Amino acid sequence: MQPATWRLVLSPPLSGALNMAVDEAVLESVGQGLCLPTLRLYAWDPPCLSLGYAQPGSDLDLPALQQRGWQFVRRPTGGRAILHTDELTYAVIAPPNEPRVSGSVLESYQRLSLALLRALQLLGAQPHAEEKSPAPNPSGPGPVCFEVPSNFEITVEGKKLVGSAQARRKEGVLQHGSLPLVGDLTRITQGLAFPDQAARTRAAERLLQRATTLEAVLHRRVSWDEAAQAFQEAFSQILGLSFQPEALSPQEWARAQALAAEKYSDPTWLLRPLSAPTPNP
Repeated sequence: MQPATWRLVLSPPLSGALNMAVDEAVLESVGQGLCLPTLRLYAWDPPCLSLGYAQPGSDLDLPALQQRGWQFVRRPTGGRAILHTDELTYAVIAPPNEPRVSGSVLESYQRLSLALLRALQLLGAQPHAEEKSPAPNPSGPGPVCFEVPSNFEITVEGKKLVGSAQARRKEGVLQHGSLPLVGDLTRITQGLAFPDQAARTRAAERLLQRATTLEAVLHRRVSWDEAAQAFQEAFSQILGLSFQPEALSPQEWARAQALAAEKYSDPTWLLRPLSAPTPNP
């Protein structure tokens, strides 16, 4: 690949609806040729539980979410539920002919996973990219993203550390993902619906067996700023990128605010039943 210049957007913590709306607004902007391909690094405030594009809204325990003060949102990408708190989230947004995201979903996923691996190595971890999904759970897929590694997602000692998902549209490719920095990963089960407490407890136990945080891997706390710097360096080293730091344009911000209000806060989008799934490695 030839070296390239991308835009770097470091976003302040935003609500769930605004974070998803900004990713979509940037995807539209990239598709219209109004900005460079973009690496966006961001955080969430308040905590937010996100569902995958095709995940049923019935997976949510709405009274529990309200009681805890957690928001919820539906992502434009596939996969299962994630509780966004105490994490770094990345988004790669580029036109479909950009060599770093061109080809099939799995080809681009593999290419980007090399940069994710390098970022974790720079932080001191020894990660591995799963090359194929493990055998499915005979009882069916659970609602939690971090329970099961997918193709080319990042694990350490067999436990999932980075969860990613991708959407491909005519405008371009959006891949975003979550790196839990600290905290109790089982908290997510308190915001999801289960038939009974025993099922909730089993889900929490599976999650502890199959997922981890950066703090648990490194035995030290990594700040958001330190993780963000590692991501910038890794994407530069592995993908041949130089970065041009920029804020969102006024047009992107206005479009994001509109999308947050009209789509990502709309109950018909948030709580709709399961539909045809989108491809997700």
